Amino acid sequence: MQEVRDTKGRKINVALLVVTLITGVFITVLNQTILATAFPTLMKEFNIDTGTVQWLTTGFMLVNGIMIPVSAYLAAKVPTRWLYIGAMSIFGVGTVVAFIADNFGTLLAGRLIQAVGVGVTMPLLQNIMLSIFPPEKRGSAMGLAGLAIGVAPAIGPTLSGWVIDNFGWRTLFGMLLPVIVLVLIMSIFFMRDVLPNSNPKLDFLSLVESSIGFGLLLYGFSEVSSNGWLDPIVLGSIAGGVVVIALFVYRQLHMKNPFLELRVFTSKIFTLSTILGSIANMAMVGVEMILPLYLQIIHGKSALESGLTLLPGALMMGVMSPITGIVFDRIGAKRLAQLGLFILTVGTLPYAFVTETTPSIFITIIYAVRMFGVSMVMMPLTTNGMNALSGELIRHGTAVNNTIRQVATSMTTAILVSILTNVTNNTAPAKHMLTTNPLGYKHQFFSATLNGYHASFWCAIAFSCIGWILTFFLNQKVVKSQDVTSKEVAK
Repeated sequence: MQEVRDTKGRKINVALLVVTLITGVFITVLNQTILATAFPTLMKEFNIDTGTVQWLTTGFMLVNGIMIPVSAYLAAKVPTRWLYIGAMSIFGVGTVVAFIADNFGTLLAGRLIQAVGVGVTMPLLQNIMLSIFPPEKRGSAMGLAGLAIGVAPAIGPTLSGWVIDNFGWRTLFGMLLPVIVLVLIMSIFFMRDVLPNSNPKLDFLSLVESSIGFGLLLYGFSEVSSNGWLDPIVLGSIAGGVVVIALFVYRQLHMKNPFLELRVFTSKIFTLSTILGSIANMAMVGVEMILPLYLQIIHGKSALESGLTLLPGALMMGVMSPITGIVFDRIGAKRLAQLGLFILTVGTLPYAFVTETTPSIFITIIYAVRMFGVSMVMMPLTTNGMNALSGELIRHGTAVNNTIRQVATSMTTAILVSILTNVTNNTAPAKHMLTTNPLGYKHQFFSATLNGYHASFWCAIAFSCIGWILTFFLNQKVVKSQDVTSKEVAK
């Protein structure tokens, strides 16, 4: 392992620092999907409806999305070691609050506190990994990070189902606490200040605009699945979010020292890599959301069984992420992304033709093939984009990259759920058939539901196909030097 020194010139144990980072981020990312199969249990426990329990995810997503842009400021203001320890401590406090919650309000408060910590740890992981490794080795390093970012969300629903069935919902939070304590202890000994601090002044108006703008936008998209696109709250939230974000962008472009440096988009490599990474994420998340619904509603599988069906794909991505990282360091992102998005597109195509008799093993194999393609795209493209920025701009680049992916994920969820619902409703049989021909109604409604899933999968295919076409515009060679520097940004 190469010799790396912190901002004070002291030698760093890179291996132990990376292990500390990846362990911490793994449990924070795992936490995001760990309640996926617990909602029915929580609804019964606290006597609440579906719309209320959904706030455990919606609220988490909102706070997490608001914190990501703030992370760039915090990375420059707070020493790396204390920022990571602080973020993990906040996450730990939120986990304790959720674990001891005796009512829904307390449980929700715990989730929101957790989200504050997670919103910092994810961009910080990327910042540190990109800082302690040179450009020619960042692919391998970010491939290791892909272990946490790729595997943890997919394991969450499966693990959640098993824990709920055997131990109860509190264990979902209780089992995280020993790992959090371990990570904090490891952080004290192995985390170092690797990111330079510049003591920037906090522009309060930028913070308010960022929080309100992205908060409204994410809230609007999250409500589409419940209320539809034409709901006044949905339209008002999305429109308001767009307006406030436009004001935020205008302010950042006219500030000498912006809260979030948006001129990173002057790098064509960064911009295209970020767009492609978001498209791949949209295609991945869309099927991850729709496929379990199909398995449970059409095939009658339990939440745990549907989670197990997707587990091999998660393991595939975990195994391949470090390998594709090494390959990226040698050949760059273009050929990897072209092949990966082609596999993702072809691997999604069979889902557009699934029926009630499609074998589960076929669905599992195809999903694993898709995740093989995703592993060639996600972290390599992130690394490719960051390599195009100077070291001092990487913190802004990671914040921008993660924010765009968060918004893209919310948009995908809203779009696919609305397609699924609208196509199902538009092709459903007339209600009077319930009395005149109940068996015929059941058969036709079942077909209408399948039509909805097919339409959603076609949308995911379209995302993948667009991404594949855009890969032909990527840079051919590995980016060894930065094409956007702070001096160029200042001009």
